[in-house]
Amino acid sequence: MLDVFFIGLSVGAILLLVALGLVITYGAMGVINMAHGEMIMVGAYTAVLAQIWLGWGLIASIPLAFASAALLGLLIERCVVRKLYGRLADTLLATWGVAILVQQAVRLEGGLSFFGIHVQGLGPGLQNLPVPEMLQGVVQVGGVAINAYRAFIVASTAVLTLGTWFLLYRTTVGMQVRAIIRNPRMAAACGIDVQRVNAWTFAFGAGLAGVAGVLVAGFKTVSPDMGTTLVVDGFLVVVAGGLGSLLGAVVTAVVLGEVNGVIATLSNDIVGRAVVFGLVILLIVVRPQGLFSFKGR
Repeated sequence: MLDVFFIGLSVGAILLLVALGLVITYGAMGVINMAHGEMIMVGAYTAVLAQIWLGWGLIASIPLAFASAALLGLLIERCVVRKLYGRLADTLLATWGVAILVQQAVRLEGGLSFFGIHVQGLGPGLQNLPVPEMLQGVVQVGGVAINAYRAFIVASTAVLTLGTWFLLYRTTVGMQVRAIIRNPRMAAACGIDVQRVNAWTFAFGAGLAGVAGVLVAGFKTVSPDMGTTLVVDGFLVVVAGGLGSLLGAVVTAVVLGEVNGVIATLSNDIVGRAVVFGLVILLIVVRPQGLFSFKGR
């Protein structure tokens, strides 16, 4: 039974890792960032390119993936999202368009394919990121064999979650982000540079998505559209947990991950996802503001 529980915990860790960036961007700025899945994809491709061109392994690629996704997120915020604050439908459509552009840029190798130039690691084909040898195999926990890479994902997610919590609740920047979540106009009236904080918050959320992409690439093939389904799972966690609530995201991710893991073990993945969607719909009907929330939707 412990192995089934740990499978669900690792699924929940992936859900939380994908949702972490959305928790602060959606909660703080009210932006439905449909390009968040592409930040995951960019992180995964960064790790693939680092492995091919630099000889870096999965673990060494994590900081580089964070930086590349964060820079792209900062560019998107300053060029697109910043002009659309307060226009929810417009941000959804605009970031969806950005997502399509990023996907096609990877498929077309940055446009170089038009000139007959091939960049190894990019293109429409599938890519794989090998798991380090030390994370292969199993570890024994309470006499139960647990996949070592799943344990690494859970531990990495715990570290990133604690780091995000520390940033939000123990730093001046985090205090400013929470003030913007509660009331952006009042925060601006108190002297907080809302645009600057939003830009760096958006970049940080994108960077977390990039890290998620690296970890997901360890057990899933890397493709230009790999982030499309993952961003839906991330929004499920954010909406069910409550806007801007890190605690809500953690609780929801663990619960949904366990439900998905147990049902998938007893039946199959399709039934597991159907049950998860049903639970989220029920929660939204019963408690529209989510489990924990600073403000309603």
